Amino acid sequence: MSERWARIVLSTYRWVGAMVFPAVGAYVAFRASKGKEERGRQGERYGVASVARPAGPLVWVHAASVGETSAVTPLVETIVDMGINVVLTTGTVTSAKMVQERLGDRVIHQYVPLDLKPAVDRFLSHWQPDLAVICESEIWPMTILELGLRRVPQVLVNGRLSDKSFAAWQKRPSIAEALFENLAHVVAQSDIDGERFRALGARPVTVSGNLKVDTAIPPVVESELEALQRQIGKRKTWAAISTHQGEEDVVAQVHHMLKVRHRDLLTIIVPRHPDRAPAIAEDIEKLGMKVALRSRGDVIAPDTDIYLGDTIGEMGLYLRLTEIAFVGRSLMAQGGQNPLEPAMLKTAILSGRNVQNFRDSYQRLIKNGAAKLIRDKDMLAGAVNYLFNNPAERQVMIDAGTKTVEDMRGSLDLTMTALEPFIQPLVLKARLNAREGGWK
Repeated sequence: MSERWARIVLSTYRWVGAMVFPAVGAYVAFRASKGKEERGRQGERYGVASVARPAGPLVWVHAASVGETSAVTPLVETIVDMGINVVLTTGTVTSAKMVQERLGDRVIHQYVPLDLKPAVDRFLSHWQPDLAVICESEIWPMTILELGLRRVPQVLVNGRLSDKSFAAWQKRPSIAEALFENLAHVVAQSDIDGERFRALGARPVTVSGNLKVDTAIPPVVESELEALQRQIGKRKTWAAISTHQGEEDVVAQVHHMLKVRHRDLLTIIVPRHPDRAPAIAEDIEKLGMKVALRSRGDVIAPDTDIYLGDTIGEMGLYLRLTEIAFVGRSLMAQGGQNPLEPAMLKTAILSGRNVQNFRDSYQRLIKNGAAKLIRDKDMLAGAVNYLFNNPAERQVMIDAGTKTVEDMRGSLDLTMTALEPFIQPLVLKARLNAREGGWK
């Protein structure tokens, strides 16, 4: 595809988006009816701001969902500590709750506008960002093009391109180059990601490692933890976290297999999408197992088989209840989920083999002996049983995970170094404005 043709395609995308804009109200309303949009704030999806723009320099940071929000939080805190305003956008209700819990009123939270010209125009006209920082793999053509037209520097941080995304962009190299040339800098997670961004035309590209390693250890409310620990007592536990459809059934079957040898077993399941919890509980109960739901405040009774962690922002609680964690989206689904939180919280890590989206992290953990890959439910049951029966080996894996995380730290500093040419002028501007008593 030629450069001229790529620009025609992107121009068509721009104006088609403008034409369909009036019809998207029904789509947003439907999402709101399903709890996927926050009622009363749907206007933000059309670029309508819910608060005034503060005076002084402002950085727009975008993080799509919970994982990206967690990763970018220390970066946002660092920018705010430098005296610069931040408007942080996310795309999900759960990530919005996380922003409120972790950052409060230190930042302005807005839902990201739809990638349609009228919404993006309205958003940018109101906020007038001096810099846009995008986290991970959020490549929105209209947003990138409109920022480019306004000459707003755009930096992609913690950049990642999955095998699937890279293959798709390779089929459209001219479009990729027309978009990526608007990026002032790409800070990639790994050498492989860096090579992929360069191949698609991004310049300059540096590698920082994974920002998620530099996040704080997931918090916990100590009173809640102690209450659950009392309910569990001395029972053996293992957790299956970030599970996707089909994996909960596998985990339940593994529980049944293990209970023959470990009569006091408690299995903790934390689905990636908590709204699926009622259906998950119903399916497991049909197998004759007793399920307790965290969201209902159910007590973990002596005969509870499965504790269903169907709440947001409590991974720090669930992982502190065990020393063995299976990380989902790796058996029945593709790509895997982040294994770094389990490593931070001192668990031996098990996973299926489909972990392409977190390849670098898994390679490091496996090399150091902190994680093991399994291929099916029988192998999963065998691995959990082995770790129950061999506490010394379990501790070796836990210690290896802790060391791996420590060795991987430093991404935040490297990312801030890449951002320095864009941030420092804003720091000086903020100081001058503070002395002069206004925004210029």
